[in-house]
Parts: sequence; C-alpha cells; structure tokens
Amino acid sequence: MNRGKDRPAKRKHRPSVALGLWIIKCLEKAILRYSTVGDSPFFEPRQFAWVAELEANWPSILKELEAVLHDRDRLPNFQDISKDQRNITQDDKWKTFFLFGYGYKMDKNCAGCPDTTRVVEAIPGMFTAFFSILAPGKHIPLHRGPYNGLLRVHLGLVVPEPEERCRIQVGDQIRHWESGKCLIFDDTYRHQVWNDTTGTRVILFLDVERPLNRRGRLLNRFVLRLIRWSPFIQDARRNHRAWERGLEP
Repeated sequence: MNRGKDRPAKRKHRPSVALGLWIIKCLEKAILRYSTVGDSPFFEPRQFAWVAELEANWPSILKELEAVLHDRDRLPNFQDISKDQRNITQDDKWKTFFLFGYGYKMDKNCAGCPDTTRVVEAIPGMFTAFFSILAPGKHIPLHRGPYNGLLRVHLGLVVPEPEERCRIQVGDQIRHWESGKCLIFDDTYRHQVWNDTTGTRVILFLDVERPLNRRGRLLNRFVLRLIRWSPFIQDARRNHRAWERGLEP
C-alpha cells in the first residue's frame, strides 16, 4: 500500500531526536502487526460499532455547534493552542473549539456542549475531540500525524458546496464530507485538505484508539500515556488555559 511518502524527510538531527524517530518507527510497525482493522488510508465506518450512535446524534451536536459559532471570532486558531501546527497553518482560517485534548477534558467548553460531550465520552478510546472550523479558501498542506496508535474521525457538520471543492486527500485517495456522516482514516498517511468554496466547513474532529489485539492495546496505552505527558501536550494545555482566561470578564 502506498502510504503517500509518509516518512519524514531526511535531515540532520540531534542524536536524541534521531533516536525518538527510530523508536516511533518501530512502534508503528508493531501497531500495524497488532491492528484488528488492517492498514488502510480510509476505513469503513461500519467497522466501528460506536459510529451509528455518533451519526444519530449529529443534529444535537450541530445545534450546540451553532451556539459556539456565535463567537467565532473569539475562537483560537489551531496554532495558537498547538504550536507545532505552525508548520501547516499560520493564518486565522483554521479555528478550533476543544472539548478534549489528548485525554484532558476542557470543562468550560464541555459544559456549554453537554450533548456533544455525552456522545463523545461514550466512544471507546476517545482521546481528542474538538470542532474544526475551516474558512473559505483554506488549504491545509500535506502532512502526517505523529503516531498510528490513533485513528482520526471526522463527523461532517457544516459542509459547503460544491462538494468536489471541499475535500480531503489521504494517501492517494480523495473523499468528501457529508453532513451527519463519518470519515475515518489513518492520519500517518500523508494527507491534505482544501476548502475551495465560499462557505465555512465544520467537522467534529476526533482521535480514537486504533482497534488492536490485547498485546497491542497494552503497548498503545503505555505510549499514549507518555505522549499525554509530553512537553508538546502540556504546552498546548497551558495555551488553552490562557485562551480561557482571556475570555473571563
């Protein structure tokens, strides 16, 4: 399977960085061996029992999103929360509203979206959940996720037309979002997104644990715990708390 040249470009690294990349590469090979859903750019939603409940609740999720969008200009850009996103976005056309980030619950945001919170908390292995808001004309260039122990889920909420101009490419496959429907993919395939319409595209963006056999689950949860404690994630938590403080009267 062509993974879209998903390995990082060769460059000179400090020994610790090179070691970290080697460890991640070994871990990813192990995860694929333990995977119970195989290795593919996209996965069929019917492979995941929780998808039906998530899709059935999309009207109530959309209603809570509409309230969030009333203050859209005050929402943080993705790179304002996660600084490492500056490699792929530097403008104000990708806004976020986090409910969960790497297992950490954003209590104030969740309190304002109780139905969405209830639904995503019921998803086994849910690790991250937020509204991802792309302005007209936004392009997210080719990139890859850091680790294949998670799968990415996009629930379409607001999908502008024409659909062929609002799309995602994962590996060598292109898909389009549909309101109330999920796309599930492995974000360690190189992927990119376009919103070449005049409307705003909004999805519920989720990371969930990849289905694995017992040995794989033990390994994956250990790795995810280390990632959760990493400086990158702790820095993002601090940035989100700073954004919340900025909203206080």
